[in-house]
Amino acid sequence: MINNKELNLNGCDEPCSIERGMRILGGKWKASILWHLKDGPVRFNELSRMLGGASKKMVDQRLKELEVQGLVTREVICDRPIAVTYEITEFGRTALAILEKLKDWTEESDF
Repeated sequence: MINNKELNLNGCDEPCSIERGMRILGGKWKASILWHLKDGPVRFNELSRMLGGASKKMVDQRLKELEVQGLVTREVICDRPIAVTYEITEFGRTALAILEKLKDWTEESDF
């Protein structure tokens, strides 16, 4: 007993809710991508520039994962040369409140 609360020492067969959430948002660059899409659709190259240290290959991989998860949509706006935009979905927008709290927590801390 710690602070009159029992510790949960029992494991579970499936990932807990926190672990499942981290699998969705926790991949490198995923949260940043969602954050940069919050104000409207962004073209791939512009998004890559916004992310700075991410390679285009990494951005492409993370966007594909986010699209499969239903957090972003991809729209081809031109075939030659290929140009696409990405937009956050309504489901993706539900993560923005979490990201806002994370941003606030980080800014209030000395990290």
